[in-house]
Amino acid sequence: MSNEDLKIFLEDFLDFLDSLEASITKMKMQIGKLVGVVEKKSKFLWNPDRIKWEKIQGAKGEFEKSENVDNPEFKMMLKDLVAHGGKLVRDGWFYWVYKNGSTVGRKMR
Repeated sequence: MSNEDLKIFLEDFLDFLDSLEASITKMKMQIGKLVGVVEKKSKFLWNPDRIKWEKIQGAKGEFEKSENVDNPEFKMMLKDLVAHGGKLVRDGWFYWVYKNGSTVGRKMR
């Protein structure tokens, strides 16, 4: 296996693990509702619905990106992403930070 093949495999594997983490979180919430556990206050400090997103058609399909840097919600999201190594999955969306450090992309899982 070449280094490039290994890199592609590891990136895909990390995407799989992110998806698995999102699915586990969703299932925990659903089980909690079924057994009557009161849901904790949301741990998320930012609301993606309050961020301006632009739809883009890329090589791997449609996604959205934002450069809404003056928006406090965007700033909180960017800080959260940086704390998670520049990538995270939340509510079925995969978020990532572009190399320029001020643009965020997202796509539905």
